Amino acid sequence: MSLLNTDPNIADPDGFYQQLIETVQHLSPEAAFAYSARLNLILANQIGDNEVLAQALRAARDD
Repeated sequence: MSLLNTDPNIADPDGFYQQLIETVQHLSPEAAFAYSARLNLILANQIGDNEVLAQALRAARDD
């Protein structure tokens, strides 16, 4: 069974967060929502493991 890694794992989390904010800051709410949906699908594809994805869905819902 694969396990979801919830430990900090981004080398520069503040830098990533800044990039994320800059990417969506001038988008309409609808465009930002669509962007977030596409990004989620791209990242889910990168993970590729259905059990890890299910764990991530539960973790995001429960937090």
